[in-house]
Amino acid sequence: MSLFEQMGIVYALLGAAIAVLLAGAGSALGVGIAGQAAAGVVSEDPSKFAKVLVLQLLPGTQGLYGLLVGFIALSNIGILSGKPVDVSVQNGLLILAACLPIGIVGLISGRAQGKTAAACIGIVAKKPDQFVKAMLFPAMVETYAILALLISFLAVSGIKL
Repeated sequence: MSLFEQMGIVYALLGAAIAVLLAGAGSALGVGIAGQAAAGVVSEDPSKFAKVLVLQLLPGTQGLYGLLVGFIALSNIGILSGKPVDVSVQNGLLILAACLPIGIVGLISGRAQGKTAAACIGIVAKKPDQFVKAMLFPAMVETYAILALLISFLAVSGIKL
């Protein structure tokens, strides 16, 4: 098998890696940003720990979405079963392209959601009774990560090898 013939699986693996790495990086950034704000609030009032923890965890979902798409891509090409299939260059590029939405949107929305969650942690610090309302702001950012997950999921699942 020539190097060119093996490029299909390389592209598919690159797509899975991009989905996991970029979305995971977005989550790590977002959870870190929100965690800094949460730590400040808890240092002043430990009773608010549970509420600020929930807000801090919200940006972590992008990494899970990227991981899900990565698993589906790896499953489709037979890596998880230990029986890799022949992946044409065209199909490898299709899988790579299908993984891009959750990777890119996960990176951007994870960071943005972390900033939004940090601001909402400030709301909870001053007015703990407004926790439910505060959760709505980072949830709006989550909407776009879910849309990216949906398109990547449908696209990766729809590629017939």
